[in-house]
Amino acid sequence: MSTSAPVAERPKQKTTKKPRRSSFNEGTGRLAALLLSPTLIVLLLVVVYPILSALRESLYTSGQRIDESGFVVQGSEFVGLKNYSAIFHGETADRFWNAFYNTTFFTVTCVVLETIIGVAMALVMHKAFKGRGIVRASILVPWAIPTVVSALLWKWIFQADGIANAMLGTQILWSTEGWQSVLSVIIADTWKTAPFIGLLVLAGLQTIPDEVYEAAKVDGASAWKTFTRITLPLVKPALLVAVLFRILDTLRIFDLPFVLVGPNKESVETLSILAYLEANQTRYGPAAAYATLLFIYVAVVAYVFVRLLGADVIGEARAARKNGGGRGNRRRLQEAPSEVTGAASMSIPGGQ
Repeated sequence: MSTSAPVAERPKQKTTKKPRRSSFNEGTGRLAALLLSPTLIVLLLVVVYPILSALRESLYTSGQRIDESGFVVQGSEFVGLKNYSAIFHGETADRFWNAFYNTTFFTVTCVVLETIIGVAMALVMHKAFKGRGIVRASILVPWAIPTVVSALLWKWIFQADGIANAMLGTQILWSTEGWQSVLSVIIADTWKTAPFIGLLVLAGLQTIPDEVYEAAKVDGASAWKTFTRITLPLVKPALLVAVLFRILDTLRIFDLPFVLVGPNKESVETLSILAYLEANQTRYGPAAAYATLLFIYVAVVAYVFVRLLGADVIGEARAARKNGGGRGNRRRLQEAPSEVTGAASMSIPGGQ
């Protein structure tokens, strides 16, 4: 009976983990802080300081007033949240909610019309045809005109003896209270700012490779399927940025209705106009309260917009980092055209 000698175990080699080198050090941090400091100082001066000043001013009331003894007192007095509570009571509340409704109505209506017309402009400018440069320049002219100048031009058009009434064959007083003043503001704002959305969407269209459209054409995709399945999804990031900018800009609309229709018109009075009129009467506390509420409104709308429409983008970016980083991203970008055209062909009757 043979016995086998025990085999000696091999000694385990100790592996020493090399410390990971970090490209960030104290010198890099100081250099970054030094380079960013001018920008941060400018932001503090032009953004943070005015916001804090408006918040502080909204807690005070200024100007001449009569104290309890019957004497006229000049200066500021701390009133806390009294300026905010006064907004939601009495006639002031009616005026505030009217301005709030006008601001929201102008934003929704104008942005929807500008998005539809702007996308159509971008599709036209993206096509290759003779005189495309002239068409692009002519479409962008309204956006290049200052808003006040544009408002004056449309004010002349909407005069009682202007071009609008001559073309319609009627006598409409466009600058008076009623639907006509609202319609004039919507027309003027859409005419001016629709090219902005068209310009950003055009930039997104030019990044789409021609091979994607050629593959969809081979698969027999119709023009509508090509637009909804290929163009719109690929141009969505640029379109969302354009729509977000227009929403934030329209929520602060002031100069166009103020110059085109005029102040103290309930049908076109917005929150910005309301804050201006209060400040013009040296009621800086209530004016700052209106401005603060408008700031909160704009911030909430921007947050909700980015949160709802930008959450998937953030999720995809995080998933991309987990699935392999840069190489995986490049591979997915190379496979994107085939995936899009495949989705288009699946939605087309007879597509393979």
